[in-house]
Amino acid sequence: MDKIALVLGSSGGIGVEICKKLLEADCTVLAQFNTNSEPLNELSSHTTRDGQLIPLKLDLSDQDAVDIVNEHILKPDMIIHAGGHHYEGLFEEMPDHEIEKLWNVHLYQPVRMIRGLIPAMRHKTNSSIIFVSSIWGETGASYEVMYSTVKGAQIAFVKALAKELAPSDIRVNAVAPGAVNTKMTDHYSDEVKKEIAEEIPAGRFARPDEIADAVMFLAGPQSSYINGHILSVNGGWYS
Repeated sequence: MDKIALVLGSSGGIGVEICKKLLEADCTVLAQFNTNSEPLNELSSHTTRDGQLIPLKLDLSDQDAVDIVNEHILKPDMIIHAGGHHYEGLFEEMPDHEIEKLWNVHLYQPVRMIRGLIPAMRHKTNSSIIFVSSIWGETGASYEVMYSTVKGAQIAFVKALAKELAPSDIRVNAVAPGAVNTKMTDHYSDEVKKEIAEEIPAGRFARPDEIADAVMFLAGPQSSYINGHILSVNGGWYS
């Protein structure tokens, strides 16, 4: 593939797998993280002759974050937002700071970053912007009302921006995973995981690398005519 990719939220379970596959495809990966760099340290073995991992410690809530990336000598061909924050509980009991954090992490911060980088991406060819959204952005979930809301907003953003940027040869798509074996689901008991898996026709949770494979498909030349699409990867849980 040999592209320059900016991965936002690169140190999460899905983000790490995305970085790994980008490196294996000989991409230069600008791997944004805020505090947790340990997972990125383990990726050094996946660098190739042409692939290069460049950890980028950056707080996306910083108003100067866009300028910092724009000043980087490497301008991305693609932006992949894989960052996440999760909250479960009754909406009426949800504190304001959790609503604000969900909104910032999933929408406001990545949208600001993307807006600031679009001018540089217009000078590239076959550029791509990809969000890792969620099944709950497609259908909604009780006890995860605001998480569903911000994921739905991501999907609306993808569909609208895809139309606006298509004339500039920039595609905008999203992957909508169902249940995935990551830290986000680690707190579930074995019994709860079993109950959820029984609801899924595939009978299991997804692996993070399966979500990363879907991202790689949308980032690659095989999907050159796919734009504004939400790729559901949920084992048949919602269709």
